[in-house]
Amino acid sequence: MNTLRFQGLRFNALRSKGIGLLVVGCLLGMLGPINLAQGETVGERFRKQMEKMAALCVAQNLSPTDSRCILPKMKPVDPLATEEGRFAHSIKIPNPVPEDSGYKLGMTSQEYFDHLCKTEAGEYIYKTVENVEGILLMRPRGVSKDYVYQHLYAMEDPAGGALEPETAQDYFVQPPIGKYEFLELPGQTSVGYRRYYKDTNANPGKLFSAWLNGHHERIPYVVALEDDKQVRSQFGYTWRSITRPHDRELGIAGGELIILNLANHEVLAVRRGFTKGDLHPTGLRFEWKLPCPNGPKTMTQEFIQQVLKPKGNSHGR
Repeated sequence: MNTLRFQGLRFNALRSKGIGLLVVGCLLGMLGPINLAQGETVGERFRKQMEKMAALCVAQNLSPTDSRCILPKMKPVDPLATEEGRFAHSIKIPNPVPEDSGYKLGMTSQEYFDHLCKTEAGEYIYKTVENVEGILLMRPRGVSKDYVYQHLYAMEDPAGGALEPETAQDYFVQPPIGKYEFLELPGQTSVGYRRYYKDTNANPGKLFSAWLNGHHERIPYVVALEDDKQVRSQFGYTWRSITRPHDRELGIAGGELIILNLANHEVLAVRRGFTKGDLHPTGLRFEWKLPCPNGPKTMTQEFIQQVLKPKGNSHGR
């Protein structure tokens, strides 16, 4: 079995910034047109392009840092490789997606995407909580590496937001957007957890650019950081991919954001979305993704604040 096909099937089972214009132009010339052939899937196109790239890398003795050498060697992400990933995929939600996604033989990528958006995408709030001081970001996404958006299987959830980990505190804690008193994340050391919290004396002279009163203003940056062995949050959120047999093969990726009560793992809300990548010399590019037109309508922080309502409302709009 073709290695990339096996890797694609393995990803689909869950068990088993970009290239410069010059490089893109070279790829277009060397790898041929980006239109799909009659009856060809995005996955088939992707595997063909990877084989062409790998052969070109060897034939022309290209640098290992050349995108045409990097992309064919990239591996599909394993959603269950970390404890946080295994936990996210173990959560039982009130409205799980059906195993039968509704795919019909012969569906085009656009037809299948439209079907998933119509039948499964949306925001589902089961319970809200008042006066929440802080939240736990249970599974930081990390920073996407170069070219990862151009690989059909290298990202677990291309449909998800990108508020983490470097800037999440600016959306959840720093006024005027941030409404919580603190945000917690798993620590990068043995300490346990990082906590971003409000402290007006933490950054003397440091300013933050914010949109206020119809124009940009520079306001004091009030976010401080500390380490702790324990979490203070009572509520948190995580994320996971939705993966079924035909989605990636047709260039479609889905994901869920799940908000939880940390004490009993009760699911308070779920936001589900899908994205369809654009055709690209590699077969697909999720960097310029097309989201569901009838999918989630709010930003990540807005949806979370609708469910976990911040304590007080003294930090402005």
